[in-house]
Amino acid sequence: MKAIIAEKQSVGMDIARVVGATEKKDGYCTGNGYMVTWASGHLVSLALPDTYGYTKAVAEDLPMMPHPFRLVSRQIRTDRGMVTDIAASRQLKVIDEVFSKCDDIIVATDAGREGELIFRWIYAYLGYTKPFRRLWISSLTDEAIREGMANLKDGSGYDSLYAAADSRAKADWLVGMNASRALAIASGSANNSIGRVQTPTLAMICARFKENRNFVSTPYWQLHITLKQGEAHRQFIHPEEFKEKGTAEAAYRKISSESVATVTKAERKRTFQQPPLLYDLTALQKDCNIHYDLTADKTLSIAQSLYEKKLISYPRTGSRYIPEDVMAHIPVLLEKIVAMPEFREYGHTFDFSGLNTGSVDNAKVTDHHALIITGIVPQELSEAESAVYTLIAGRMLESFSPPCEKESLSMECTCEGMDFRSRSSVIVNPGWRGVFRRKEDREKDEPEGNGESAVFAGGENVLVTGHGLAQKKTLPKPLYTEATLLEAMETCGRHITDNEAKEAMKDVGIGTPATRAAIITTLVSRDYIARSGKSIVPTEKGMYLYEAVKEMLVADVELTGSWEKALAQIERHTL
Repeated sequence: MKAIIAEKQSVGMDIARVVGATEKKDGYCTGNGYMVTWASGHLVSLALPDTYGYTKAVAEDLPMMPHPFRLVSRQIRTDRGMVTDIAASRQLKVIDEVFSKCDDIIVATDAGREGELIFRWIYAYLGYTKPFRRLWISSLTDEAIREGMANLKDGSGYDSLYAAADSRAKADWLVGMNASRALAIASGSANNSIGRVQTPTLAMICARFKENRNFVSTPYWQLHITLKQGEAHRQFIHPEEFKEKGTAEAAYRKISSESVATVTKAERKRTFQQPPLLYDLTALQKDCNIHYDLTADKTLSIAQSLYEKKLISYPRTGSRYIPEDVMAHIPVLLEKIVAMPEFREYGHTFDFSGLNTGSVDNAKVTDHHALIITGIVPQELSEAESAVYTLIAGRMLESFSPPCEKESLSMECTCEGMDFRSRSSVIVNPGWRGVFRRKEDREKDEPEGNGESAVFAGGENVLVTGHGLAQKKTLPKPLYTEATLLEAMETCGRHITDNEAKEAMKDVGIGTPATRAAIITTLVSRDYIARSGKSIVPTEKGMYLYEAVKEMLVADVELTGSWEKALAQIERHTL
């Protein structure tokens, strides 16, 4: 008899059906030589400080350093404090019964760091040493499950993934439990928490909020002239921004109705705006927040639902690329996408013979490839599920489309001893931008249909028909939205000032695509941050914590970034 353990009941039931384990029991399915059971997320966790005798938050106990760490059945918070989750204990007994009756264990928890940890901790907690094999799949279609079952991997091949997950959990316990108790002692309040991911994230939000609120706007002036050609006209901008009003007005007075501009440059060239890469989870969460006002947590929940309905590939991916073997299936999937009502019109002009391969790179695929649809036709989706599914399908169409082809026009002139310039472009072939036709995809040099169509030749002298002086003011960096916060969490490693640390962290951010939504949710639930419209702002409690820890390592993105880099090295067997 072979045991299969999935991460969730819905996934377990799908696998059970595919392998022929059709007889349903309490907590598992059996049949055809298989017993299929499931966890429900983390059934086993690291024991809380009380287990080691640290029953109160007192300075003498810090730092708490359990050796060895102990695993316990999942705990839940109640009015009486933390107690053992009865449902978790019951399912652990079912898993124990299943494992005891089987000679072979097949691990079918989600194929990633946390999925591996969920199984390994159950396996260790129940005291098993039987060999196990790994079902490693990125899709839950029947075909993917059958193919994965036919190509099971030796469980030991994922020891480094488990080592990274286990190290992360224990190190987070050490930092989080000790720092949170230290804060409780210092503040006299127990409802606090500090973590090496949540606290740097809070620090970014608070620092941006303070910068925004304390920003003092300063005025500046911009000079422009207008040149006409028949009925057409074009505005030329002086590139220098005047900081002093007097200097700006003096420059303005130099120009009169008799002034002549000499065109010194008129250059046309073809440019190409490349299509975006396929979605990873973070990119999907950003777009869902921008276009549908969905939170990162809600987007992840919807994507997980679409995955369990076999409609998309594994959602908790950090890669925006697919390997060559997956590319072989893309034309068939694209045919299904252009048959969708939303994309039918675009599909009439879509060229299947020359697909863009910018998202195809074996070397850039991590544990899981980029998010793609599976080709199964969706049935009875909610409005939100339909929106997210359409976004993923549309992104696939964009990514494999040709670039947006534009003709850019660059002109420069001199007038009364001052330089002026004009930059514009027109779309010759929209390419990928024809999929959604979004204004947000427009680049800075594209006019918003203001009729500036005059074109001048180099050496031409043109009478100035108008000029103006526009007063503007400097603006603060905007408050974070969920979309911009996700981007900041993803790219914060690029903004470190220490060159050595910056190089080490250039591709590393805070947390992982799978955990960023949970971090934001934790900060909200702890009353450290709140949503104000689309903006994210710190609460008074959040600002208090930030001011207390902002100079400490636990609030520094370099700490968590270096951890993520180390964990990635452990996964790759290089640490």
